[in-house]
Amino acid sequence: MKYNNIIQGIFLKRVNRFIAHVLVDHTEHIVHVKNTGRCRELLIAGALVILEPSQNPERKTAFSLIAVYKGDRLINMDSQVPNYVVFEALQAGGIPELGVPEKIKKEVTYGNSRFDIYFESAQQQHFIEVKGVTLEEKRIVLFPDAPTVRGTKHVYEMIKAVEAGYGGTIFFLIQMQNVDYFRPNVKMDKDFAKALSLAKAKGVILLAYDSVVHEDEIVLGVRVPILL
Repeated sequence: MKYNNIIQGIFLKRVNRFIAHVLVDHTEHIVHVKNTGRCRELLIAGALVILEPSQNPERKTAFSLIAVYKGDRLINMDSQVPNYVVFEALQAGGIPELGVPEKIKKEVTYGNSRFDIYFESAQQQHFIEVKGVTLEEKRIVLFPDAPTVRGTKHVYEMIKAVEAGYGGTIFFLIQMQNVDYFRPNVKMDKDFAKALSLAKAKGVILLAYDSVVHEDEIVLGVRVPILL
């Protein structure tokens, strides 16, 4: 996925989940944060951030915060991007574990959940739930960075889909490169970690890939090991 007309800024402070203050060319701006996660280890005063100008002239904030540098590592912050990246890669046959779809859709309802991607091939009908991962500690990436009742619900719904005969994948898109492995954040949400272990035992596919992140583009990278 590509961005247009991106600019750099210096992060000052976060007001709430949606709003932050950023310095751009010596002028303070109120910007929209495109990630409602806590991201406390990323959004710290003085961090270099990447902003995308708003395409809506009626919006109160002129920029959206889409990425941040953690040292020399660029991490995507746009929570809408993981779905697009996985969708584009799958459509192009770029995820070998899932094959090449004959039919593919975004946001398809099953049971009490709406999964991010649905595809069909000669072999299967398959749901994918995509989770964007931004939390990194010593080259280990973790999800979630805050308790996620909704995320746990999605995992159990995926188990039901697999038990009903569908294929099912929980796909963790790591929003950065140069990591060693992924694991569920047990300390933050043991219920999600428990659900993920059950999902694997029930036949749900668990995949984690990193991302090649540039200031104006993000694409699927390589597979990363998962340790439960």
